[in-house]
Amino acid sequence: MPGAPISACSASRPPQRVTSHPAAQHGSAMAAAAEAAAGSGPGSQPPAQRRLRILSGHLQGSPASRAPEAERFLSPSQCRAGGAAEQPVASTIPKKRQEILKWNGWGYNDSKFIFNKKGQAEFTGKRYRLSGMVLPVLKEWMEKTLGASLEHKITSRAFLNTSDVPPSIVNEEFLQDLRATKISYSQEAEDRVFRAHGHCLHEIFVLREGMFKRIPDIVIWPGCHDDVVKIVELACKHNLCIIPFGGGTSVSSALECPADERRTIVSLDTSQMLGESGYCTGHEPDSMEFSSLGGWVATRASGMKKNIYGNIEDLVVHIKMVTPRGVIEKSCQVPRMSTGPDIHHFIMGSEGTLGVVTEVTIKIRPIPEYQKYGSVVFPNFERGVACLREIAKQRCAPASIRLVDNAQFQFGHALKPQVASIFTSFLDGLKKFYITKFKGFDPNELCVATLLFEGDREKVLQHEKQVYDIAAKFGGLAAGEDNGQRGYMLTFVIAYLRDLGLDYYVIGESFETSVPWDRVIDLCRNVKERIVRECKEKGVQFAPFSTCRVTQTYDAGACVYFYFAFNYRGISDPIHVYEQIETAAREEILANGGSLSHHHGVGKLRKQWMKESISDVGLGMLKSVKEYVDPNNIFGNRNLL
Repeated sequence: MPGAPISACSASRPPQRVTSHPAAQHGSAMAAAAEAAAGSGPGSQPPAQRRLRILSGHLQGSPASRAPEAERFLSPSQCRAGGAAEQPVASTIPKKRQEILKWNGWGYNDSKFIFNKKGQAEFTGKRYRLSGMVLPVLKEWMEKTLGASLEHKITSRAFLNTSDVPPSIVNEEFLQDLRATKISYSQEAEDRVFRAHGHCLHEIFVLREGMFKRIPDIVIWPGCHDDVVKIVELACKHNLCIIPFGGGTSVSSALECPADERRTIVSLDTSQMLGESGYCTGHEPDSMEFSSLGGWVATRASGMKKNIYGNIEDLVVHIKMVTPRGVIEKSCQVPRMSTGPDIHHFIMGSEGTLGVVTEVTIKIRPIPEYQKYGSVVFPNFERGVACLREIAKQRCAPASIRLVDNAQFQFGHALKPQVASIFTSFLDGLKKFYITKFKGFDPNELCVATLLFEGDREKVLQHEKQVYDIAAKFGGLAAGEDNGQRGYMLTFVIAYLRDLGLDYYVIGESFETSVPWDRVIDLCRNVKERIVRECKEKGVQFAPFSTCRVTQTYDAGACVYFYFAFNYRGISDPIHVYEQIETAAREEILANGGSLSHHHGVGKLRKQWMKESISDVGLGMLKSVKEYVDPNNIFGNRNLL
């Protein structure tokens, strides 16, 4: 989800609450300040300021590369006044996303992993700390772990062939009414294809090898809440299908168009942002650069710093959503109400099935004055999990704490940049000797936790000592700030690795769950073993890469992320095989007491398990809400239900 569409607001004086307009269900948000408070918050140290600038400018290209008249937002009052030409404000996401983003892969056009002429891996571009660095161990790791070879390379299509794009199903009467509103829209093939998918493995594979059977027929960019109301009214009048779109980072097939949908499909793209003013939300999911506030609301998202800032449901104060029945919102913006079931919880997690979120008021905080990274090495995964559970029990978790298993630790080592000096290499060797020889840690068993502390400097240092003291009781050894910082540095580039793998016959994906503490170890072990077993049974000729990490902790349990990949040379239908294996892994998760999803959502990919997850009666309740709010299935993406 985004590189900071909501990291701060654009008011002249810093607000304490921020209202975002409009926020698409699976996409980005552009936001204006609401209820600016007097006075200014504490400033941030230069590193925090730089981080905010990087995140808030996550999609800002050069002025010449921007679509000329599209990047602007209107406050509700401006929109009601018909001020479409008033006070344009630059958006982080251009209309023509293809100008700066890959059309058939992850992220920016100029950023990717490649093997250079020397056969060494490197990361291109200038946008990330890893950019321009050589990764001398990655090639060897891919060869040893996945059986990949530079001799076996696939070249994907460099350009979209518009002749492959399905023709648009046009409702001329709707188009005539739409033109009268003067709301911006496009029927161009590239714009339509860009909004026909998220980032599931099978979606990207289709783009590299072929084309979707059904894509949106028209892309519309509303400028404000009132624009969305008009579009939904027209869709109801002409019986169209609307699929909200924002960042396009869905990994649940939520953005795919139903293949048998014969109505005109409208992709409603509501990309907007907040500007800088020294505040942040603290909500930082791994897809933060490209996802959006609306997508976070629609999927009940979670971020790596939820220990301090909370999940999206903890940040939301007020939501406004346009549905075919009308607008849903509460009467006031208060911290809590006892007025029956919370209507926000019908909206959060609805995945674009009920309407379009147009405004979200969220909590913001001053950017923390101090930030410090850390890391701890444990003898094994079991000790690490026990430590994280104790930290959660004592309610002293840092802003972020992540525990990776041994396979992922080895993978992280493969992504280590080339050492700049002999002295640094010597120190690394000493550290390894100390841990493995002097302390007796088995290199094939040890695991690592990365830590991120934020807040007042004195409190951070006290907090750090408390966490390290707990870690020591479980055999943990402090492994330094550099390892922790490098672990978080990889957060926003790790998704680029899948494109590199696809170039060399390697397909991979991540999936997640939440699980009670007493089942974490068994679930992790059983799911990884199930993946290996399924690969063997399905004829995968190379050993798969199967790994996990604990990414978020709670009083009652944790979120666990799985990564899995395999070399598909010799398999005629690799995506079908992959989906069979992932389905088996999901069934294993459920059998071991895990949830259907912690934060990715359900979409179309996982909805077959919804009845099992929330009961037949629970599913019936959700269907009843859908039938009342959207009786003609205008929001017909067929997610969730």
